[in-house]
Amino acid sequence: MRTYHCFWLLFWAGQPHQSFLTPLSKRTSGFPEKVKVLVLSGNSRQDLHRSKRSWMWNQFFLLEEYTGTDYQYVGKLHSDQDKGDGSLKYILSGDGAGDLFIINENTGDIQATKRLDREEKPVYILRAQAINRRTGRPVEPESEFIIKIHDINDNEPMFTKDVYNASIPEMSDVGTFVVQVTATDADDPTYGNSAKVVYSILQGQPYFSVESETGIIKTALLNMDRENREQYQVVIQAKDMGGQMGGLSGTTTVNITLTDVNDNPPRFPQSTYQFRAPESTPPDSPVGRIKANDADVDENAEIEYSITEGDGYDMFGITTDKDTQEGIITVKKALDFENKSLYILKVEATNTHADPRFLYLGPFKDSATVRIQVEDVDEPPVFSRPAYIMEVKEDVPINSVIGTVTAQDPDAAKNPVKYSVDRHTDMDRVFNINSGNGSIFTSKPLDRETLLWHNITVIAAEINNPKQSSRVPVFIKVLDVNDNAPEFAMFYETFVCENAKAEQLIQTLSAVDKDDSHSGHQFSFSLAPEAASSSNFTLQDNRDNTAGIFTRKTRYNRHEMSTYFLPVVISDNDYPIQSSTETVTIRVCACDHRGKMLSCNAEALIHPTGLSTGALIAILLCIIILLVTVVLFAALRRQRKKEPLIISKEDIRDNIVSYNDEGGGEEDTQAFDIGTLRNPEAIDDNKLRRDIVPETLFMPRRTATARDNTDVRDFINQRLKENDTDPTAPPYDSLATYAYEGNGSVAESLSSLESVTTDGDQDYDYLSDWGPRFKKLADMYGAMDSEKDS
Repeated sequence: MRTYHCFWLLFWAGQPHQSFLTPLSKRTSGFPEKVKVLVLSGNSRQDLHRSKRSWMWNQFFLLEEYTGTDYQYVGKLHSDQDKGDGSLKYILSGDGAGDLFIINENTGDIQATKRLDREEKPVYILRAQAINRRTGRPVEPESEFIIKIHDINDNEPMFTKDVYNASIPEMSDVGTFVVQVTATDADDPTYGNSAKVVYSILQGQPYFSVESETGIIKTALLNMDRENREQYQVVIQAKDMGGQMGGLSGTTTVNITLTDVNDNPPRFPQSTYQFRAPESTPPDSPVGRIKANDADVDENAEIEYSITEGDGYDMFGITTDKDTQEGIITVKKALDFENKSLYILKVEATNTHADPRFLYLGPFKDSATVRIQVEDVDEPPVFSRPAYIMEVKEDVPINSVIGTVTAQDPDAAKNPVKYSVDRHTDMDRVFNINSGNGSIFTSKPLDRETLLWHNITVIAAEINNPKQSSRVPVFIKVLDVNDNAPEFAMFYETFVCENAKAEQLIQTLSAVDKDDSHSGHQFSFSLAPEAASSSNFTLQDNRDNTAGIFTRKTRYNRHEMSTYFLPVVISDNDYPIQSSTETVTIRVCACDHRGKMLSCNAEALIHPTGLSTGALIAILLCIIILLVTVVLFAALRRQRKKEPLIISKEDIRDNIVSYNDEGGGEEDTQAFDIGTLRNPEAIDDNKLRRDIVPETLFMPRRTATARDNTDVRDFINQRLKENDTDPTAPPYDSLATYAYEGNGSVAESLSSLESVTTDGDQDYDYLSDWGPRFKKLADMYGAMDSEKDS
């Protein structure tokens, strides 16, 4: 017979403890009052299904947030194989076994070592088993049981937001939905009322209310006006335990804003406005601003202004400034103080976005009166016309009046006006104007063919205040008169063949006239009287402003006459008749039997507008040869300039000696003899320059002999002046160097200019008195004196 082994599970159940219904702070520790025993018998299978064993269950209940100092007792495991001799050992496994839950391996008592929180973990699943302590083999099958944590009210309701923001239109009806707030409670909603939340309003009455179960906030007061109060702060409380005393609670803040609706009409702060406008105010210029106040905001405060009536309805306009919602009064037409000095307008301000729901409050518009006083200003003269158009014939005499302009001072003073022409528009001064009466007259001859229209500007200024001036354009059209004779339309140069026949057409003529003819030009052609009878050609007028030249004889000979000049008289039919004589050049050329020209004396006839290729090549070659010649000439001349003017030491040019060695001092008198400068008569008259070829021989000009003891500076200046004025001086550059040491030397003059031509009477003893610097010179000249004495 199969047998079953089972556990006896003893645990503390007892009656419900007071801590289930009271806050955590009031819970007391201790064990339940009664012990419930679970017996699992192994004698028969039916033992597991005995209905009278009401204490048979597989789950335990444990209060959360235990505050006792001892471990919290959970229950007891007991096996029917336990004889109490300590041979069995109880072991526990599963959720929190060994850490959160411990078991006495001898007695099977289960205890909780820590405070449990249902919100962290509400259920623990554990397994229990009894084993033989000596063999280690289980004596009972493993049993599974559940420890369920009983909830207490240890969590207050929490709102989903710390602060709510909401808005509703002002003037809303009572009961209008504002916002819904929501609070949650972490306690067990299936056990007691720990998680049952009830809403209430702590702050915000009597304006708003809240539904206790749903948290929906609604309006509670009628006609809340944004203009009186715009912001509201409402405090809502959520409390668990169904709102009973002892329940936990949480609060949140709801900021409610009243949005604007168009419930206020615009209103002018004053009924009458005064403005002043100078009469010189240009059109579209602002005169003043007015503003109607509207307590609403944004588009509900947008205002449109209009002028509904008044005597200035067509003189002024009004627009709305979108940024400031002001009405800007502007001038539509030019003002005139002398004509009207006061305007009265009625201006109306209307809301552009009216709300029909609030029309019962009254008309959403307002009106005000605007008075505009026109101020008198000193205005410039005003011309009688905006522009003047005048006509004048081109043959009018100078100083002829062609028209008059008129301007007046519009002010009441009627100051006199003077006229002038803006010379920037009449640079040639063709016209002038009488400054007193404004009559315009010509100051130069006119020519329609040169300029048809003259556009000038006339200035009118007050005599008392010239700054007050105005301008007017004057358009002067020059009318045509028949003052130009007709002329050929082009230069005519034609040819006639030597074998031409009589009455053969060789050229057709046409004419033009610079004058203007309204009925069209009509020209007549004829030969000049001197050529009408003796000419070899005839002229036929075609009566269509053209004429033809015909041959009069049968043959022509180019050797007898190569060119004919045929004078033609052209006349017009206008008044007075104008005529001119033009010349047609006719050349005689050789032609073939078909009349095609073969050769002619004038090659220009073949190419009347250009040159042949051969002629262009010949001209180009000539230019090249000329350029080469110029380059060679320049090169030769440059080479000649590089040659020295003085070839040898004996060559003299203006008494300048070219040498490359050092001179011999005072004894060397062959290179440069200044005595020659003193005595011009010693110059060789027939001696010519050897470095250039003389083109024309001039007689040398005698110069006066310098007197003795003449200062060197005066001597040089005299010779320099004579050479500058000498017409026989050669036209080439020369270099003359003069040195002047000045007067007052201690050694006096060392020059031989004051000496005679011989050295016989010279005494050089004084050189010894000049010091050591002149010792060498004294010895040299002293030796010479000794040689002479001996």
